[in-house]
Amino acid sequence: MFRLAHISDVHLGPLPDVTYRDLASKRMVGYVNWQRNRRHILHEGILGHILDDIKASGVDHLAVTGDLVNLALDAEIELAKLWLEALGTPESVSVVPGNHDAYVPGAFDKACRFWGPWMAGDGGSATVDRHSFPYLRVRGNVALIGVSSARATAPFMANGFFREDQSHRLATLLDKAAGQGLFRVVMIHHPPVRGAVAQHKRLFGIGNFQNTIARHGAEVVLHGHSHEPTLNWISGKGRSKVPVVGVAAGGQSFGGSHPAGQWNLLEISGDPGAWSLRLVRRGQHGPTMPVEDLMSVDLAGDPDSGAKVAIGGSR
Repeated sequence: MFRLAHISDVHLGPLPDVTYRDLASKRMVGYVNWQRNRRHILHEGILGHILDDIKASGVDHLAVTGDLVNLALDAEIELAKLWLEALGTPESVSVVPGNHDAYVPGAFDKACRFWGPWMAGDGGSATVDRHSFPYLRVRGNVALIGVSSARATAPFMANGFFREDQSHRLATLLDKAAGQGLFRVVMIHHPPVRGAVAQHKRLFGIGNFQNTIARHGAEVVLHGHSHEPTLNWISGKGRSKVPVVGVAAGGQSFGGSHPAGQWNLLEISGDPGAWSLRLVRRGQHGPTMPVEDLMSVDLAGDPDSGAKVAIGGSR
């Protein structure tokens, strides 16, 4: 069995010192939002409990689906690299970027330079840029395929983008992994399903992404961005259905509009054509409670329908 952990939207804080020059951009909007809202609902203590639980669980690999930082300040990106070094080696941790990691023009390029080893495919250079996605990593009998939906957008917008150039490269990697008999995990920040987030946060290219999966197949898609622990299904190759799994923000504290911090454990076993996948959500049930199982579900086989299933952080 291969045991894969999944976290997202850790939004590492607190913010470093910010200058007036830093705020002469979209960052002004994000800074005000941080001061009014995010700094009160994102708590590094919650994230610490989540990461301690992941470590104690002895997983084989960790997938981080974006939004490591808040305003993509230079100091944030550099500190996030130190956080990644403490989190695990590039061999044991895979990252894809989120919209906050590409908050303003130029930020995404710097994130690629600093976080490249965690976003590089096997056998290639650790020097990563926006054209390096999607990437492919093989761990055991699992193929980890990292897609980037990150791009700088206008103020009050948090959209993602999945265009034709990535879809062609993704198709090639999906076919390659299938030819090797691997269980294919696709990682992307923005949810590739309709209605998952508000219009100003949606992914442009949902149809393109879903068509690629329908033509070439995948076993599971992991995403963040919504700050919600959701489960959706999209069409896979043939008549199969592919689970699309979201997760609560890693540092979300209690009392907000979203569930408190959680992580996903995916237990993968079986062989091509007969894979078994079990999803376990773990998180704190209350401010003073230990991290515990909040739910578990077997995702092997096709669902009876493509209905959306939302799984909250409380019983």
